[in-house]
Amino acid sequence: MAKNTDSNVYTIVFAVIMVVVVGAILAFVASSLNGKIKENERLETQQNILYAMGENQDEEPYTGTGSVNFIPAEKAETEFKKYIKKQYVLQGDEMKEDPEAFTIDIKKEEELAKKTDYQRRLPLFIGERDNQEFYIIPMRGKGLWDAIWGYLALNNDLEVQGVYFDHASETPGLGANIKERYFMDDFHGEKILDENNNLEGITVAKGNMDPLNERKDDFKVDAISGATITGDGVTAMINNTLDMYLPYLLKLSKK
Repeated sequence: MAKNTDSNVYTIVFAVIMVVVVGAILAFVASSLNGKIKENERLETQQNILYAMGENQDEEPYTGTGSVNFIPAEKAETEFKKYIKKQYVLQGDEMKEDPEAFTIDIKKEEELAKKTDYQRRLPLFIGERDNQEFYIIPMRGKGLWDAIWGYLALNNDLEVQGVYFDHASETPGLGANIKERYFMDDFHGEKILDENNNLEGITVAKGNMDPLNERKDDFKVDAISGATITGDGVTAMINNTLDMYLPYLLKLSKK
C-alpha cells in the first residue's frame, strides 16, 4: 500500500526524524572539532601575549605603520616557552607559579568576582627578551557595542613596552581600529606611575595635541577620531586592570 505523504502525521514524523538526524550530525561535528577549537584558542592567546611584549613579525616596530604580524601559529607554542619564563596566578595575597595560567578565562573570573566570597584569579606572565624583563597582564573591558580585551607589557621600570587590543564588534573604521598598529604603537614607552609611584594610568584622550606621541610622561595617547566611547572603554580597561595588578607589579619591580 502506498504511503500517504500528504498527511499531517507523515509530515510531522518526517520533520521529527530530520531534526533528530541533523541534530546528531551537528553534535558529532561540534564534538569532533572541540579539541581543535580549544587548541586554536590556546595558540591565539600565546600569539597575543608574545605580540604585546614585542615578539612578533611587525616591520618597523612601534612606528605606527604597516600591519599586525603575529608569530606564526605553528611556532607559537615553541616561542611562548622560549620567551615566557614564568607564569603566575595572583589571588588575594597569594602569588603562585602555574604553567597553565594563560588558560584562565578572564571573562569567567569577572563573573565569579561579583560574588562577595570569591577572590578573582589574575594571570601574570614574566617574559624575557634581549636581556630585558617584561611583565605582561591580560585585560578585558567594554567598548561601544560589546567586549574589548587585550594584553599590556611593562618593563622593570613599569613603562609600557607594547600592547595588543581586540574586540567583539566595534564599528569598522572607527572603534574597530583599536587593533590597528597606528593606535597600538602609540602606547610604547608610556609611563603609568608618577614620580611617587602613584598610579596615573593611561588615558585615550581627544585633543591631546601630541600627534606623534612624543610625550611619554603625560599619561595620554591620542584618541581615534569618531570612536570616543570605544576609547573611553580602552582607558577604563587599562586603568582598572592596572589598579588590580599594581601591588604585585611594584613588588616584582622593587620600585
